[in-house]
Amino acid sequence: MSAPARLALFTATLALVFAASALAGSAFGPEPKTDDPRPEHAGGGAEHDAPTHEVRGLASAADGLRLVIETPELRRGRTETLAFRIVDEHARTTSDFDVGHTKRMHLIVARRDLTGFQHLHPEQRADGVWETPIQIRDAGSYRVFADFARDGEPHTLASDLRVDGAADLRALPAPATTAASDGGYDVELRSAGPRPGEEAGLRFTITNDGEPVATEPYLGAGGHLVALREGDLAFLHVHPTNEAGSSEVGFGATFPTAGRYRLFLQFQHDGAVQTVAFTQEVR
Repeated sequence: MSAPARLALFTATLALVFAASALAGSAFGPEPKTDDPRPEHAGGGAEHDAPTHEVRGLASAADGLRLVIETPELRRGRTETLAFRIVDEHARTTSDFDVGHTKRMHLIVARRDLTGFQHLHPEQRADGVWETPIQIRDAGSYRVFADFARDGEPHTLASDLRVDGAADLRALPAPATTAASDGGYDVELRSAGPRPGEEAGLRFTITNDGEPVATEPYLGAGGHLVALREGDLAFLHVHPTNEAGSSEVGFGATFPTAGRYRLFLQFQHDGAVQTVAFTQEVR
């Protein structure tokens, strides 16, 4: 056979081999990609499928606003003035706030071990700075939450406050269904085993000397509840589910993760605001 003929036969054989390989690949190889492929991580694990729920109060700045505390250090046991501002991205002091729960600004103060809770309503000066008198009995590091709304959007910004002296930190109390308020009222908590990411009903029944207590309106409702997560003190949004005038105060709360939370309930009776705290475990 001549050289040109041998070359032609070799070329034809190679063509047959490649054709057979392509046919086998189409029969046994992977499916071709679609025109709209999903990212590799989409739906690929439980951590991506878990629902996410907003928590606030983890940062001093968010959504173009920042909390600036002008008096970040206080003296223990003395009545002093706590002053702070809310500034925008250009460091300009903001003065425009919505009314929420009958107030334009709610200030929550709690020590890092979730003791020393205070709920204050500061007054705003003409220059936009907020001020409130405050007395803190115990030394330590405290978290300050500015809870407010602007243009219909809720915001909770937080920063740290230091109180001089050696701190005697305490362990978080174990969960219990009953507790006494700072004014001696007995309160019972009923909750149907809250689960992460699902709204849970929290119902508090209030009695005094064994008799039911009809709560008076406080901040536009039968009571006010603040929930803080153990560890990072994430601030949870809760909403009341009934009006004042009953011995039972109800709230809806969505706990974003498993863990323990400290619940601070406030209600009003005979013109005085009562505060009581519970530990709630979420599994």
